[in-house]
Parts: sequence; structure tokens; C-alpha cells
Amino acid sequence: MTEAPSERTRVKRLNKRAKYDKETVHGILDAMPICSVGYVFKGTPYVTPTLQWREDDHIYWHGSSASRMLETCVDADVCITVTIIDGMVMARAAFHHSCNYRSVMVMGKARIISDPAEKERRLKSFTEKLFPGRWDILRPVTAQELKATKMLSLSLDEASAKVRTGPPGDDEEDYALPIWAGLIPMRTEILAPTPDARNLPGLLPPDHVKSFKIG
Repeated sequence: MTEAPSERTRVKRLNKRAKYDKETVHGILDAMPICSVGYVFKGTPYVTPTLQWREDDHIYWHGSSASRMLETCVDADVCITVTIIDGMVMARAAFHHSCNYRSVMVMGKARIISDPAEKERRLKSFTEKLFPGRWDILRPVTAQELKATKMLSLSLDEASAKVRTGPPGDDEEDYALPIWAGLIPMRTEILAPTPDARNLPGLLPPDHVKSFKIG
């Protein structure tokens, strides 16, 4: 990953919020598995939500081999975004209301992962990043399941982050107004796991289920 932005990923609006360093970009991608994939299908733009995971300087996503999104993205320019909302910013004027967030945009040409061994290795990495220790207790993946799965990869060579933190920034004269201002913090809440009704008797959720978290 290069830490110098390309013209496509250089933040132009509110560029003081821009971050191009590997630590920031990787940290946001690792903290939020949900992404949006932007692509063009038959001349029409689409944005599809899916799950992503990072390994070194690449991100990966997968789905059905019949997926229109995945098929369209192969060897095509795509734009992937990840966003984490940390709070609502309440100002003294409507114009200065905002939100605190961490976001990443990645652009580039998507590459298909065709080798079954690599595909299985990447799927194991994805599972273990979310649920450490789960892959080895699962029923082994089959050749047919790998065949039915399409996987794509995108380099982080063209990536940028944009981050807002802190209180509202009002016009100086507005600080004298009797209007409450501040932050409404937000976070993803993980609730207690609920068992499948068809679990075998006596099964308890493993540690990687009880300790799961994102954000």
C-alpha cells in the first residue's frame, strides 16, 4: 500500500480530515466487515453491500458464482467504501450539524481468485478474523462449495481514509446562543447469542461467539 494518494483517492473537500497512512486505513477496514461495492453494469451504476476482509495490502469479498455483482467486477474498475459512525454532532446552527465517523475508500481493478486452494485459504482467514478458532471445528468445505463461490481481491494501492472527531464547530458568535450543543455517541451493540433450535442437546456457545465484537 502506498501512502501517497492518487488523484482519484485524494480527499478534496475538508481535506484536513484525510488520512493516507496504512495504520489508519487498515484499522478502519479491520474494524468494520460491512462494505459497499460500486460498479457499472450495462451502463448503469450500482452499489451493493457485502462483507469484506483484509489480508496485508489487499481486501477480499465473495459470494455466489452466479452473482451479477461479482461477475461484473472481474477485471473491472470498482470503488469500495467502508464507514463507521461514531456519533451525531449537534451544533447551534443547522449548517454545522455533522457526524463523527471513520471511512475508507478504495479504488482499483478487481482480480478474481480462481485457484481452489487459495480460495479456501482466504475463506479460512475471513472466518478466523471474525471468529478465531471456528474454522477448525467446522465441517470441512467441499469442492462443490468452493466451485459455487466466487471471490475477488482488490489492492489497497489506491486507498484513502476520512475521519471526523470532536465537538461541533460553530460560528464564533453563535456560542453565545442559549442552544444545547454537543455529541450523541454511537456504537454497534452486540447482544447475547441465541441458539439454533436444532442444536444438539448440551451445546454451549464457544468463546469466539460469546466474545464477538465489531466497530
